[in-house]
Amino acid sequence: MRVAIQGEPGAFSDAAARQLLGEAVELVCCAENREVTRQLAAGGVHAAVLPIENSLAGSVFATYDAILAEPAIVAVGQTVLPIRHCVLGIPGATLGDLRTVESHPVALAQCRAFLETHPHLVAHATHDTAGSARLVRAAGDRSRAAIASAHAARVYDLAVLAAGVEDRPDNRTRFLLLRSTRDAPGAAPAAPGGAPPGAPAQTMLVYTTANVPGALLRTLEPLAERGMNMVRIESRPAGEPWTYQFIVEFEHTADPSAVQAVIAAIAPHTRGVRHVGTFARAAAAG
Repeated sequence: MRVAIQGEPGAFSDAAARQLLGEAVELVCCAENREVTRQLAAGGVHAAVLPIENSLAGSVFATYDAILAEPAIVAVGQTVLPIRHCVLGIPGATLGDLRTVESHPVALAQCRAFLETHPHLVAHATHDTAGSARLVRAAGDRSRAAIASAHAARVYDLAVLAAGVEDRPDNRTRFLLLRSTRDAPGAAPAAPGGAPPGAPAQTMLVYTTANVPGALLRTLEPLAERGMNMVRIESRPAGEPWTYQFIVEFEHTADPSAVQAVIAAIAPHTRGVRHVGTFARAAAAG
């Protein structure tokens, strides 16, 4: 199965894709989130995996925007991945050999305590954690290291010189499994989505309300009336000046008719409701 991700082999998105779909996936690595959803919408891949939310940094707006730009894309699954950072170096190197360490700026910021306790290390920001690991391996320089995942160490045959160097052990990222409603002719089927009836489920809706007092409230009341728990709400520009789309996620027991009833109750107070997807609730990550 061809699966698009943002980033390089060894990135956290790579690990999430394998957790969701198995080790046999064929990765299509893209530079930007928007490129991922373009590939999926065009039928160039069978599925896509993108980060949607980090437990510390919050929403990944580039993913929301990439999904909103492609109406034929649906969310069919999710997983939560612990973000564990490691210092990776050339096999045979030690922490004492290192002079520079490179990684994505967010990863460097998440490992500030480690860097402060190793002041001899000069940090360099790069575009990607896995890309940093690839560059370190290609250089073959014992004085260079990357901060990336243990998965990246396996991909690029690097040594883990220090593990668990992140400041916060509760750092987690939620990833969505996406597919297109119009798969390319002859394409292998994407992973099945949804949740079995009666199972814990989560639904994502997108809509724009009228710019009048109480409009948003009236779209949320149907959830409360049915005992459905809203777990997330975001707003993104809708393409018109001062107009925004609301992205709402709520938890419930899987029941397609109940979701359709909620959509029917919300719709009169919106300019139209997009059902992005209903999928199984993610298990807590350790």
